[in-house]
Amino acid sequence: YFIVVSGGPAFAGSTGSSLLTDLEEALVTLADKVRPSVVSLSPYVPPSPSIRRQGGRSGIPASAGSGVIIDGAKGIIVTNNHVIDNADEVEVTLYNNESYKAKVIGVDPTTDLALLKIDADDLRTMALVNSDDVEVGEWVLAVGNPLGLNSTVTAGIVSAKARSININKEKFAVESFIQTDAAINPGNSGGALVNLEGNLVGINTAIASRTGSYTGYGFAVPSNIVTKVVEDLLKYGSVQRGMLGVSI
Repeated sequence: YFIVVSGGPAFAGSTGSSLLTDLEEALVTLADKVRPSVVSLSPYVPPSPSIRRQGGRSGIPASAGSGVIIDGAKGIIVTNNHVIDNADEVEVTLYNNESYKAKVIGVDPTTDLALLKIDADDLRTMALVNSDDVEVGEWVLAVGNPLGLNSTVTAGIVSAKARSININKEKFAVESFIQTDAAINPGNSGGALVNLEGNLVGINTAIASRTGSYTGYGFAVPSNIVTKVVEDLLKYGSVQRGMLGVSI
C-alpha cells in the first residue's frame, strides 16, 4: 500500500530507496508486534420466537467485528458499541484461534465504544497513548478483521484530526475522529489504529463511502476519548459527563 511509483523526484536515488526499505522493515516488525493484540468478535443477536422454537444456539450471527486487548492480565477488550449492539452473546477469537465467551462490562453509544471481558490472562496488551500527539502525515497501521479476513493489516497516514462526519445519531454524540487513508472495511470496526511504536492511537469505527466499502477515507475514535470511556466504564459502569442543561 505504501509503494511509491519509482522515478518521482522526491524518491529518486539511493536515499529514497533507503527510506522506503527502512519504512518497509519498520512496518513488518510493527505488524508482527500488534496483531496478537487484536481479536475477532462474533456477536449473536436474539432470534425471533419462531426461530428459537426450532432449537439451535441462542442467537444468530450478526456482523463480525474486531476488538483490541487493552489489559491482557484481566482480559479487557475495547470495541465499538455498534459491533455488539443488541447481542445476547459475544464470541471472542484470539490471534492464536482460541475462543472465549465475553462478558459485556459496559457500553457508551455516544462515543460508539464498548468494553468486554474474557476469562483469560497473559494476553498481549496494546498500550493507549496520547492521541493529541498524533500528527497529520504520520504513518499508521489499521489492524482488524475486514470482510471475514482475520488479522488483516493495512498501512496509511493520518489524513486529518478532530473530524466530525455526523454518523453517530445519539443525542449527545461525541465525534472527533482521526481520519486515515489506511484501508478500513466492514469488519474492521473496533480494531486498532496504531502508530509506528505499536501503540493504540484510535479505534477504527467508520468509513466514508457511497458503496459500503472502502473508498479512501476511514475514521477512528481517538485514544484519549477511549481512555476516558474505559476508565469510567470500569469504575462506574457508565460514562460520567458534566451537563450544563442547555442546548444550542
